[in-house]
Amino acid sequence: MGCAAAIFAGTLGVAGCNATLGPHALDQTRLNYNEVVKKTTEEQLLLNIVRLRYTDTPSSLAVSAIAAQFERSQSLQLTPLFAAAGGDVNQSSFTTILPQPQVLGADRPTFTLTPLDDQEFTRKLFTPLPLDGVIYLAKTTWPISTVFRLYLENLNWVSNAQSASGPTPKQAPVVTEFLRGINAMQELQDRGQLVFGSEEREEQLGSPLPSSAIGAKDIVEAARNGLEYRRAGKSGDWMLIRKTPHPVVRIDPSAVHTPEMQTLVAVFHLKPGLTEYGITEEELNPFPSTYPAEGVTQLDLETRSLLQALYYVCQGVDIPPEHVAGRLVTETLDADGKAYDWGNIMSHFFHVHWSGAKEAPSGAHVAIRYKDYWFYIDDTDQETKSTFSLLMELARLELAGNTSPGPQLTLPIGGR
Repeated sequence: MGCAAAIFAGTLGVAGCNATLGPHALDQTRLNYNEVVKKTTEEQLLLNIVRLRYTDTPSSLAVSAIAAQFERSQSLQLTPLFAAAGGDVNQSSFTTILPQPQVLGADRPTFTLTPLDDQEFTRKLFTPLPLDGVIYLAKTTWPISTVFRLYLENLNWVSNAQSASGPTPKQAPVVTEFLRGINAMQELQDRGQLVFGSEEREEQLGSPLPSSAIGAKDIVEAARNGLEYRRAGKSGDWMLIRKTPHPVVRIDPSAVHTPEMQTLVAVFHLKPGLTEYGITEEELNPFPSTYPAEGVTQLDLETRSLLQALYYVCQGVDIPPEHVAGRLVTETLDADGKAYDWGNIMSHFFHVHWSGAKEAPSGAHVAIRYKDYWFYIDDTDQETKSTFSLLMELARLELAGNTSPGPQLTLPIGGR
């Protein structure tokens, strides 16, 4: 009876272990998968940035699916233990049963990797960030200087190193005035004296309609489509109105005459003394010499695509001297014919170091191996980490979508 109870207890123990397999497996693996996907995604982005610095072609694989399959099998074998009766081996009988439980487990994850090289991916890579996206970022806690330096080609046609938005240029880019103006804007924002927002503007659609032509059903239908029928003064005719939000930047009246605001006005050809400027996208004439003498009343933006932004930050990648000497990268020259220091643009913004060591550098936030060198972002470089994080989030936003077209690579990985 005691033997049977022991066997039953052992069986329950095995069954209980099996019952906790699901929750235990999730507890042990979910964050591990999360961490490795995050780590490899960051490494892939850094690798593509370094590739662009070497005028190499970027390439990406998306982890489109992870299927983790956990298996556990169990068995219980009862082995009789024989003993001789009265010392006579010919008269033996078993007096004990020896249980032999066996539990086997297996983890068989399957990863589905999708190459991001189809037509839709390429289109998104080359599509400039929409104005709404830039303004949204400007209204968040991201520093305006980081957002504008990364995602603007120019502001009121003042160049933000436009020649650096593609393969490394041979001549130094034009950027000094843009940085001066953006730094002034950042100081105003830091003091809460410059705020991005929106205002609602009304637009009349078509000509006024007779009073008898519009009924209650028409008014309801217009409202359903975001429009409004409104009486036109004494005539009683109906006007169809569309209200649309327009982005603006508002200036604290007490800051209108500050040195920072004067710098902002001078650099970007603004009309002085205003407390509000409209924000537009590629509406101004590209030649500031044609602007009104009193200045313009808007901030006109030309945005970058994700690929242009990646090319821009790749200029912050340090290159081993032997690669420069071997002409593996394009060397940019200043007006005096000397090597241009990209730190003039990338300082406190984006900086990737290199190391010739065999092992990954300690203290690296992200590190990748390329052409026999390590390239990495220092974990203490908060400005670079901030810019890299912004790039990562915008890459996810811009490139997200249906990744089902095209070939997929599914890797079943066996484990024990």
